[in-house]
Amino acid sequence: MTIKCQPYYLLRELTAVFIVVVYIPLSPKANEALAELHENIVSLQNKYPDASYVIAGDFNHVNLTDIIPRFYQHVTIATRGNNNLDRVYTNRRGAYRAFPLPNLGLSDHISVMLAPSYSPVVKTMKPIQKSITVWPSNAASVLQHCFESTGWQVFREAATDAGEVDLEEYASSVTCYISKCVDDVTTTRTITIHPNQKPWLTAEVRSLLRARDSALRKGDTEVLQVARRNLSTGIKRAKADYALKIQGHFSTNDPQRMWAGIKSITDHKRGDTECSRDPSLPDALNTFYARFEASNSTPSTRLTVPPGEQPPSVTTEDVRRVLQRVKPRKAAGPDNIPGRVLKDCASQLSEVLTDIFNISLSKAVVPSCFRSATITPVPKTNIVSCLNDYRPVALTPIVMKCFERLVMTQISEKIDASTDQNQYAYRKNRSTADAVSSVLHVALTHLDSKDTYVRLLFMDFSSAFNTIIPQTLIHKLEILGLSHSLCNWVLDFLTNRKQSVKIHNTFSSTIVLNTGSPQGCVLSPMLYTLLTYDCSARHPSNHVVKFADDTVVMGLISQNDESAYRSEVEQMVAWCKDNNLCINVEKTKEIIVLTGPQYLISFQIMYHALE
Repeated sequence: MTIKCQPYYLLRELTAVFIVVVYIPLSPKANEALAELHENIVSLQNKYPDASYVIAGDFNHVNLTDIIPRFYQHVTIATRGNNNLDRVYTNRRGAYRAFPLPNLGLSDHISVMLAPSYSPVVKTMKPIQKSITVWPSNAASVLQHCFESTGWQVFREAATDAGEVDLEEYASSVTCYISKCVDDVTTTRTITIHPNQKPWLTAEVRSLLRARDSALRKGDTEVLQVARRNLSTGIKRAKADYALKIQGHFSTNDPQRMWAGIKSITDHKRGDTECSRDPSLPDALNTFYARFEASNSTPSTRLTVPPGEQPPSVTTEDVRRVLQRVKPRKAAGPDNIPGRVLKDCASQLSEVLTDIFNISLSKAVVPSCFRSATITPVPKTNIVSCLNDYRPVALTPIVMKCFERLVMTQISEKIDASTDQNQYAYRKNRSTADAVSSVLHVALTHLDSKDTYVRLLFMDFSSAFNTIIPQTLIHKLEILGLSHSLCNWVLDFLTNRKQSVKIHNTFSSTIVLNTGSPQGCVLSPMLYTLLTYDCSARHPSNHVVKFADDTVVMGLISQNDESAYRSEVEQMVAWCKDNNLCINVEKTKEIIVLTGPQYLISFQIMYHALE
């Protein structure tokens, strides 16, 4: 039997309360009864997904969580002799505490009192204060008109002295002007998001709620009836509009909107742990992220540009095209220029940005305002025990990301992407599936032969992108045929980078880095793959397969001869040392695949026994 209850006071996160009374006899038909109960509960959940369900009764030895895993059992005491036959399931963890009471009449089952212990969401979670930028409906047209009427040549002339353009002043003044124009058009306000707030609760519904409460306080019965009717109609309309919005996520070819729809339907919430509010944490993390700076003693020396070598350049059309591809919702970097401004005003900004980009390429110098990065730490685990449990996510200027895409095209035209056939990441028509298939194919083919086995060493590197030594990378880019002027530009891009850490509203002091390439930059993946292009097998019986910084060393062993494989691993360790890559021996694992009994000898890496 199922009863739908409507209590006088119902928590906002609940839409209704269903009480289901169950008796499942100890008979061969128990599974049929369980199936019928499952069908009833699922149909109710589909219709009332936010309701609370209380399923109580004599279950004998049947466990409801076998068929409905997200329900929790609250009776932890024996209800008949030493057996727990009477149970209460709800879809709320920790909703009740069970206490035994005497039997009723001649019943051989004891009575159970359930004391509520559920804490409402509004008490367990604090409201979130969030600052949002309000964009007027005509913001795009106002900014377009503003930038069209701007004399950009004035900024260049102001930064020119004796015929020489100060690129730093030029780029900084232009970006500050764009940011100021955005601030003049938009407004910022702080909103409060309550944890039990419904997603369909719009401004219109809030207005109707205030009208109903006002009528209730005044005691006007007729006005109150009208207000309640209007509120009911408004809620139904808001829910219908929200349902259409969620369904619209699946009617486009946008994967981001599709996943947003799936998360809304499944009520999937990320379990990210909030960063500590310790005021010393930002500086501690900034120092920790810059720890590889101490191991870099190689001075950065620019290459001599041969006479007659023309520096690379970009066209206004190239810049306009890359600006139009910017995602409008992309988070702004330290320059506070949103992505939607660059996208909406691509035609108006492309000319001045083209001039800045070409001056940068001709001088092989990157403005410091383009190289600055703000690190937002994201906890890797639910329980943070050390600084390494925070993943650094770098926010860099979107203008610089666009510039990097143009430079990446220049590098791709000079260096063939297929230079490293063992690298499956960041290449067209290549994926993790290709890397896995390659490993399986080579291993299984070798195992078809007699007296063979395969050893696979899965190497893990600590902060691979952050350990890149710019001078080592430039030397390899020169070998690969990249022009000296572009090599010098990459060198300047990677050196003298300003970095700070932001947690909540607290900033760390700024640190200048000359090692690594920040995660989040467009060029970082390509630069890393070019750095590791010469990381390949030296022996014919070995193979090295890479997907970004995930590297597998495969040894195809025959007749128990592991000398080539062991030599390969030693050379790999030496290569990592020469290229400043830190092997994480704790996470480096080995898999041995064999078809019969073999006498295997384990070995160590950096005095650490492999698992």
